[in-house]
Amino acid sequence: MTDRRGPFSAKGFLPLWLSGLCWHWSRWAIAFLAGYHVNVVTGSPRLVQLTGTVMWAPLLLGGALGGVISDRFDRRRTVRWQTALLIPLAVIVGLAERAGQLGLWLLYPFLLFAGVGWVVDMTSRRALLLDIVGQQRIGGAMAWETMALASGLAAGQLLGGVITGRAGVGTAFLGIGGVLCVALVLLMWVPKVPRVTAEESRSSVGAEMRAGLRLARTNRGLLSILGVTVMANFFMFAYFPAVQLIGKEVDATASQIGLIGSMTGFGMITSSFITSVASARRWGILYVSGVFVTMAMLIVWALSPNVPFAVVTLYLASCGSGLFAATQSTLVLTVVPEQMRGRAMGLLSMAIGALPIGTYLLGEVAQALGPRTAVIVMASLGFVALTLWLVCRPEVVRRGHPAR
Repeated sequence: MTDRRGPFSAKGFLPLWLSGLCWHWSRWAIAFLAGYHVNVVTGSPRLVQLTGTVMWAPLLLGGALGGVISDRFDRRRTVRWQTALLIPLAVIVGLAERAGQLGLWLLYPFLLFAGVGWVVDMTSRRALLLDIVGQQRIGGAMAWETMALASGLAAGQLLGGVITGRAGVGTAFLGIGGVLCVALVLLMWVPKVPRVTAEESRSSVGAEMRAGLRLARTNRGLLSILGVTVMANFFMFAYFPAVQLIGKEVDATASQIGLIGSMTGFGMITSSFITSVASARRWGILYVSGVFVTMAMLIVWALSPNVPFAVVTLYLASCGSGLFAATQSTLVLTVVPEQMRGRAMGLLSMAIGALPIGTYLLGEVAQALGPRTAVIVMASLGFVALTLWLVCRPEVVRRGHPAR
């Protein structure tokens, strides 16, 4: 029977959600500032796209290990440590930029560590959300989580652009350090929640990783979901750093580029809110449809003749990606046994790890053919690839609301 109480009625959900909100604001601000700084310093589409590749590479390389850590250790403590370690690094980068010493040798390693934080968030904090609210309320909880992520996309890029234009990149990085301090304080208010641990908790880490990887072979529903995730991240979300490049094509200022990029967040907020209050029976259809809508609109966005057109079309594209994001973690967490949730999220992290590969490829195409052509080619190929995948693995389309 469906629990009609909202996720905020669960003890600990509010501080955990707010800490996630701070993390998402910080993460997307880091991505924006890094791309902007590299674009100003080098003017190279390849190096701009490489900022995304480096930041998102840990998702692919560390997802399986992150899933084991999530199932094996206290998830609260893991998230706290990750946040605490990132704070001084953000401050160091900010101070280096203000001193005129922020070289790529410092920026790229920082992005790599921030990417490790994304793995921890994906495998530990999101699984902790389910521990706190329970399966009956996880749909609403993940919709709110997606709104937090989307607000980070909006605020992180919009404020990043405004602060950069007025005070500089270094000041913006120092602000990120402050926001992460707030996240760390909020995590102290999250209670410890008893949960089912993995049966093989006394076995080796390698054995647990192999058990997690077997999920992709033995659980057809999970495999279908992960395949859609791979297609979306390789072909669709690779456009994130390209916002800087398209912004340059339409002669946008730093603040205007931030405004264009923030539409990704505002569009996702819109569709995530609709998802949080909707009672759709077929969440799998929403998940897949969101990808198709976004890739179609990205083609239109790439042809933008001016800033207002770029703002509107990226907003519409992002309404589709919001449907995808709001249902993604819920579908993964509810298709596997409780003791395997961390490792299922680790597999999801690895699937999202297609993003840095797609990002790098888009950068190479943009270097050779221009950013507009690169976005159009990637989105078009993604449309075809996703269609073929669903013909072979249609199970995700039949997945319904987790509380039904």
